[in-house]
Amino acid sequence: MSASTGQVQNYDVADINLAPLGKKRIEWAEREMPVLRLIRERFATERPLEGMRLVACSHVTTETANLCRAFKAGGADAVLIASNPLSTQDDVAASLVVDFGIPVYARKGETTDDYRRHVLLALDHKPHIIIDDGGDVVSTILKDRPELLANIIGSTEETTTGIQRLKAMQVSGVLPFPVIAVNDAQTKHMFDNRYGTGQSTLDGVIRATNMLLAGKNLVTVGYGWCGKGVAMRGRGMGANVIVCEINPIRAIEAVMDGFRVMPMAEAAPLGDIFITVTGNRHVIDRDHFAVMRDGAVVCNSGHFDLELNLVALKELSKGVTDARPFVEQYELASNGNRINVLGEGRLINLAAAEGHPASVMDMSFANQALSAEYLKKNEGKLGKELYVLPSEVDVEIASLKLAAMGVKIDTLSAEMVEYINSWEHGT
Repeated sequence: MSASTGQVQNYDVADINLAPLGKKRIEWAEREMPVLRLIRERFATERPLEGMRLVACSHVTTETANLCRAFKAGGADAVLIASNPLSTQDDVAASLVVDFGIPVYARKGETTDDYRRHVLLALDHKPHIIIDDGGDVVSTILKDRPELLANIIGSTEETTTGIQRLKAMQVSGVLPFPVIAVNDAQTKHMFDNRYGTGQSTLDGVIRATNMLLAGKNLVTVGYGWCGKGVAMRGRGMGANVIVCEINPIRAIEAVMDGFRVMPMAEAAPLGDIFITVTGNRHVIDRDHFAVMRDGAVVCNSGHFDLELNLVALKELSKGVTDARPFVEQYELASNGNRINVLGEGRLINLAAAEGHPASVMDMSFANQALSAEYLKKNEGKLGKELYVLPSEVDVEIASLKLAAMGVKIDTLSAEMVEYINSWEHGT
């Protein structure tokens, strides 16, 4: 490994010579991230993270690069690792090291062992603040590096899956420090999860397969904010969308949004394309694979590949071939039907495409930057539990985004304020 700048002296990227291309792409994304740019400029003046060692575990994309630039501008000594073995953009990783002096441990297609090794290498940085995506860093500290807990003032969490894991820690009484649930901010889940996931997931499916979505039966497994986005964008491209859900409220919402809703067992023989967005385990299981149509396409846009029971699929199959980049074709032993799994079952929007557009990540990463600042400002004042950023921060981010888009909205008049704060007025 070559030496890099920063207190951590090593990096692990695929090709350091890709840095010039990565820098161009980082700067291109920055143009679509005006809110984060404003935060970075303020951070550079105020230095709210001065003296903080920070480990960021995230998808190594152009948008994440601009978040790391904001952390560094704020005074943080930051290290970046990937949150998924297939989500790294190698040119971006190289540019962060060469052009911005930020140590990076991430390679697209790294093995699970390398991924775990990178987590441990980053933890050698002895962080004060953790930016997590899926909960792997926090869980690794609990299991393997508990001696680091004394230094850590808090963490943030980007994903629904990660928050589920953290809630389980809190219920079990082992959550070790305060965590900001960034995913629960309205300017995150209502926009990133819905519009970002909706567009980037279908982008990944199309890049991997070159399929026409119009006229296809697209099965969306899960109807949370991510599922809503996938279903909405799928319908917009002409697909016949089927929704599978376990939550009665979300299921009736999907019905009233105009989608067919049914159990996975009924959808399995009907679907042409299956997209999981649940954050749960084996939502497409052995019995479902066994009855799928010949040529069915299966992919995942939830956090972990275990949403698909790929072990069972392999057991059902007599062979697996690489049909095209990011497409593994399993041939079922029972009937010869071929099932195409995209991106090894990992996040298809990052495995085969570029992830969310920068303009929507602008709000999500504004939340991350302000969460890190909030943890530092409130060091020692927060309990060992999950927190959501104050609603006024959500409003501030939305207001900055509207201003950047050139959109103006109304404000309450004094008469309106007086009316809504009074019980005396009526009909």
